[in-house]
Amino acid sequence: MNPYNVVSAFEDKLAEFVGSRFAVSVDSCTNALFLCCKYLKVGKVTIPARTYMAVPCSILNAGGKVAFEDIEWRGMHQLKPYPIYDSACQLNRGQYVPGTFQCVSFTSNKPLKIGKGGMIFHDDPEADKWFRISRYIGRTGVDRMLEKPTMLGWNMYMTVEQAARGLSLSQYLQDENVLVQPYMDLSVFPVYQQ
Repeated sequence: MNPYNVVSAFEDKLAEFVGSRFAVSVDSCTNALFLCCKYLKVGKVTIPARTYMAVPCSILNAGGKVAFEDIEWRGMHQLKPYPIYDSACQLNRGQYVPGTFQCVSFTSNKPLKIGKGGMIFHDDPEADKWFRISRYIGRTGVDRMLEKPTMLGWNMYMTVEQAARGLSLSQYLQDENVLVQPYMDLSVFPVYQQ
């Protein structure tokens, strides 16, 4: 058996759980957001002022600009006006909204506590191909030693070990898994005003 089939099995299991056509695993929710921003070539993106620091970093590192708004949110929020959602604090059965890119986190304080990792839920076949090649340094990862790169990519794939842990722990997910976490107001930091 190819050990990388475990990664595919984990992706398939969570896609079925949330109701998306595709699920692309990566090494963090931060990188899931970055890849979505890069794929959609974001410009100005409006996010809640109180969110995790990785969100504005992902936008800025992908070439976008950040604007903050003072809104309350629970579980997930949109990177407006784009169909990208930071869903790091939510992993619910059937949560997927068609036409969106929902990014989740698997760190130790999130609903599925793998320790590290993330995933993009979506329904776009073209984006799926791009995400899969981008996360694996420009290759599909089918033949790690012989495959030649077809584009510039990043080293953001999920390891087999993380996927196996996620597959094992996913059987304990409840239908609703939402965390409410306090975040500081990021709009006061000059570093995000680029």
